[in-house]
Amino acid sequence: MSRRVVRQSKFRHVFGQAAKADQAYEDIRVSKVTWDSSFCAVNPKFLAIIVEAGGGGAFIVLPLAKTGRVDKNHPLVTGHTAPVLDIDWCPHNDNIIASASDDTTIMVWQIPDYTPMRNITEPIITLEGHSKRVGILSWHPTARNVLLSAGGDNVIIIWNVGTGEVLLSLDDMHPDIIHSVCWNSNGSLLATTCKDKTLRVVDPRKGQVVANNFEEPVALQEMDTSNGVLLPFYDPDSSIIYLCGKGDSSIRYFEITNEAPFVHYLNTFSSKEPQRGMGFMPKRGLDVSKCEIARFYKLHERKCEPIIMTVPRKSDLFQDDLYPDTPGPEPALEADEWLSGQDADPVLISLRDGYVPPKHRELRVTKRNILDARPPSGPRRSQSASDAPLSQQNTLETLLQEIKALREQVQAQEQRITALENMLCELVDGTD
Repeated sequence: MSRRVVRQSKFRHVFGQAAKADQAYEDIRVSKVTWDSSFCAVNPKFLAIIVEAGGGGAFIVLPLAKTGRVDKNHPLVTGHTAPVLDIDWCPHNDNIIASASDDTTIMVWQIPDYTPMRNITEPIITLEGHSKRVGILSWHPTARNVLLSAGGDNVIIIWNVGTGEVLLSLDDMHPDIIHSVCWNSNGSLLATTCKDKTLRVVDPRKGQVVANNFEEPVALQEMDTSNGVLLPFYDPDSSIIYLCGKGDSSIRYFEITNEAPFVHYLNTFSSKEPQRGMGFMPKRGLDVSKCEIARFYKLHERKCEPIIMTVPRKSDLFQDDLYPDTPGPEPALEADEWLSGQDADPVLISLRDGYVPPKHRELRVTKRNILDARPPSGPRRSQSASDAPLSQQNTLETLLQEIKALREQVQAQEQRITALENMLCELVDGTD
């Protein structure tokens, strides 16, 4: 009688667990736009979610530690004149996020470390080049300030965000709507899927498709009969792919190996509520002391719930086999170097001592960088009341003086805006 041999894998017992109720983000009006993006982006500092907004598109940015019920008056990031369709954090600066909209534009925002008092309405830069809605964004994994966008005009544009220039435009490769775009690990190639049911591997700098005639898949996995869109998230450090179905209530995960049958089913995390979208935390934002190998941010209709994937281990020591060196926040190339044909693997960091997010950093590029020249708008809250031991009366006087100064600043800006509007009207009348 033959004995069944169990495949050896350190990830066989990975299990998912939803965070406690007090660690979720409550009372968030998640967007109801019918688009196939994840509606959520997360990094070690912030959580960003596309939300419902009147008179245009908006998304909310929350510090990761700000759990619980979100104030209904919490400032939003607004500026698009139509719904926001996709958002993506810059992998090389945790304070920079890009947004794409139905209004055909891409906007890049600098999020301050402190919570602003008003909506953020002025982007660092607006990128205009698409003729129809822009639904896909993806930052280059190794080159600084290189951003990819794909729109309903079947065009892929690669930008240098630091200067606002179009680096490359791929116009004639896709005959129909582009469904998804993904960089490889060093950013030398792109993989795209299209409505024509063709998977293409593209060399963007040569402007040509290098592979698209895939006859047979190396593995075929039957999922279910649901017609919801699958959101795939791949972790190259553990070779695990997580599949989250929009409108589904489960996360299926598989291990990828180099030997047949190549794809091995591990487990399924199931919950009661269907997911409207999903965010995936980069490896450097995980809690290594708890053997956490992945963390998702599941969007419900009115809240966001963290889901933690853990490998059970008895030891409290750092697990080297679970946490190989992983891509860090430092870019390996400048935009001009990548455009000239250079390639470089990501700059890796160790998670042995636990990753600590760097403080707010300015972006640096070889050319004049628009992102450096524009500091985040909004007054920074004074810390003087907590830095020095003042009496209650002195504290009150300090606060009143600060409020007075802020009011004077607002009035001065309003007068300046009025003067500029009058000048604009005179110029318009002169041209007529």
